[in-house]
Amino acid sequence: MSDEYLEEEEFTTQFNGKTFRRILGLTRPHLRWVIGFLIAIAIVSGLDSLFTYISKLIIDDGIIAQNKSELYRLLTIYGSLTLVQAAAVFGFVFLAGVLGERVRYDLRQKMFNHLQQLSLSYFSRTPVGWIMSRVTSDTERVADLVTWGLLDSTWAIMNIVTAMGFMLYINWQMALIVLAALPILFWIAYEFRKRILGEFRNVRKFNSKITGAFNENITGVRVVKALGREDANLKDFSVLTNNMYRTSYRAAWLSALFLPSVQIVSSLALGSIVLYGGLQVQVGTMTVGGIQAFVSYVTFMMWPIQDLARVFAEMQHSIASAERIFSLVDSVPEVKDSPEAYDPGTMQGDVEFEDVTFYYSDGDGKHVLEDFTLKVKRGETIALVGPTGGGKSTIVNLICRFYEPKHGQIKIGGKDYTQYSLYAIQSRIGMVLQTPHLFSGSIRENIRYGRLTATDGEIEEAARMAGAHDFIVKFSKGYEENVGEGGNLLSVGQKQLISLARAVLAKPEIFIMDEATSSVDTLTEALIQRGMETMMAGRTSFVIAHRLSTIKRADRILVIEEGRIAESGTHSELLRKRGKYFQLYTKQFRHQMEQALDPFSDEALQAAQS
Repeated sequence: MSDEYLEEEEFTTQFNGKTFRRILGLTRPHLRWVIGFLIAIAIVSGLDSLFTYISKLIIDDGIIAQNKSELYRLLTIYGSLTLVQAAAVFGFVFLAGVLGERVRYDLRQKMFNHLQQLSLSYFSRTPVGWIMSRVTSDTERVADLVTWGLLDSTWAIMNIVTAMGFMLYINWQMALIVLAALPILFWIAYEFRKRILGEFRNVRKFNSKITGAFNENITGVRVVKALGREDANLKDFSVLTNNMYRTSYRAAWLSALFLPSVQIVSSLALGSIVLYGGLQVQVGTMTVGGIQAFVSYVTFMMWPIQDLARVFAEMQHSIASAERIFSLVDSVPEVKDSPEAYDPGTMQGDVEFEDVTFYYSDGDGKHVLEDFTLKVKRGETIALVGPTGGGKSTIVNLICRFYEPKHGQIKIGGKDYTQYSLYAIQSRIGMVLQTPHLFSGSIRENIRYGRLTATDGEIEEAARMAGAHDFIVKFSKGYEENVGEGGNLLSVGQKQLISLARAVLAKPEIFIMDEATSSVDTLTEALIQRGMETMMAGRTSFVIAHRLSTIKRADRILVIEEGRIAESGTHSELLRKRGKYFQLYTKQFRHQMEQALDPFSDEALQAAQS
């Protein structure tokens, strides 16, 4: 993978609360669940502090005063409140779990829907691994922050506040000693926050790169093994994992250092309180139960402070994940509908390119198409041939409105096609690609993908028209045969025919074949050719052909070179001109003849096997 595609977005701004508020905004649709578990946490936290105060009363008013009735009354209250607290604990754990699942669901659905709206250019420049890490691991971290992180931090804050209230009630002078330590703790938190956030941002960046590398090596495993690239890939991967390790180590070291720093300050405060409290007991201004309760409150506060430190460290990780999620959600499609866009009900009509100029990247100075003009009549079949990189695929991508012209216009039915909605155009275009893509599931499900409301009879009829029915029925399960992930249980030719059947079922008004026969044998090519002829009858069609034998019957053949039409005409007209098309055709014909005469050629072997 090139360095250009490995560059992650850099998030270097200081945390100012904007991202955190946006994360909390994810809980807004589920406010009742949030309120419910916050109330439950408040009950648990308040009872924790109350239990410590009741313990003080048990010592002073029950045990030391030797008042059995008061002791039993206080123990009864303590036991009853324990049952209430247990119910509240169950409540906040249950509510937090439900809230977490709802936030995960909302986030993933929002990202999935947004990804479907993004333009093709986004996926061309963004590796799949990066997208997957945002939808999976990043989503988990953000959901954990707004549920368990919010739960733990709320519990900690409530404990600190209630404990401080009881300490002020027992002895306000001693409480001020504890209060004086809080600014120091806040300062420690602020300093650690800046450093931990930066390291966790780097962790997420390297994690995305590692996920992308995993994805590339798994999907390209055949190429890796065929070229013996295992050791070289391992070295490249080791560089990424070493960077991830070093960054994670620094982040873990800072997070681990945070807790001892908090404990040291808390311990100093506790020592001061014990010393001052002992003096107060000697002069009679403090009871034994009071000093015991005060020490318990201080110790009790240390755990919430440490818990806050842990949540705070994890929050940095979650914020780094949220920044990446929001960067995806905030991505604006380069091609989108205008407010006035509408569906005219049909895309039948002439297709016109008027002085179209197009380039993929700003500033590179390379125009794929420049002042390109073409008019295709309704129902006409146009074949596009020429060298790789000449602009053939760009032409059909523009017709599908995966991209839009930088300059000039494309018209369908006499109107600029940007006046039409994307759905109106793309739902009426059928496309069969050079590398067909099938989804996991049965053959029937993959064909039905072309039109979800189609009946089984319509599916089988489409398969017959595409020439796929005969090989489908030979499978043990017929149309219910599983195609495997990406169709890996089928041959390239079988996948291509199923892809063609899917397009036939969709009944498109504009049909596009993008080098659909370049990777199949001659027998499968003949089947695809018959299916194409059925499909193109009465439809405006564009065929990009690697094998020129598949386009002899096209109404017009265009030779595309450097973004311009170098030649135009029928097959016979172009052969008579003895120009560029003639050179391409005779060169390919000569190559095919050499293969036919070579008994060990792929073509000859395929013919022998059939």
